[in-house]
Amino acid sequence: MAETVVYQPGSLEDFDRLYRESYARVLRTLLGVLRDRPAAEECVQEAFVRAFKAWPRWRPDAPVEAWLHRIALNAALSYRRREKLRTLGQTIRHLGHQAESIAARDPAESAELLSALRRLPPRQAAVLLLRFSHGYTNREIAASLGVAESTIASRLAVAKTRLRRELEGVAQLTEATVR
Repeated sequence: MAETVVYQPGSLEDFDRLYRESYARVLRTLLGVLRDRPAAEECVQEAFVRAFKAWPRWRPDAPVEAWLHRIALNAALSYRRREKLRTLGQTIRHLGHQAESIAARDPAESAELLSALRRLPPRQAAVLLLRFSHGYTNREIAASLGVAESTIASRLAVAKTRLRRELEGVAQLTEATVR
């Protein structure tokens, strides 16, 4: 992650700055989790409302954006429960800049990767996105999700293994089709 920015809890100016500087990243994360742009935008707005209400009580013991991601992910999980979404969704292609750059390099590989990510459970997709799209450490991801750091390590391991299996299955299917 970039250099640490200092924020003063309760400062309206700092909250405005936090909103401007982190909105796009939080939205990309929720797009990856919810796979639906309108739902992600709704949850991001809800997250910022919740964060604003809690802003005077925020303590800088964790990075502010990790705190914000935790609120946003909780809003997204609540949304999914309320809406009882049946699928992981369709907006993985809207993951943001990194996904677009992968697609620009090799469209076939990126389509396979994005399709495989779509098939992961939301919590596994979330840890992969926070790590590889945002570059968060296990500690930052743990703070975002409100779980133990060791839980993140195990979720990442399981998610990577499952993603690898998904991608191998696609490769085997492609080979069988070519024959």
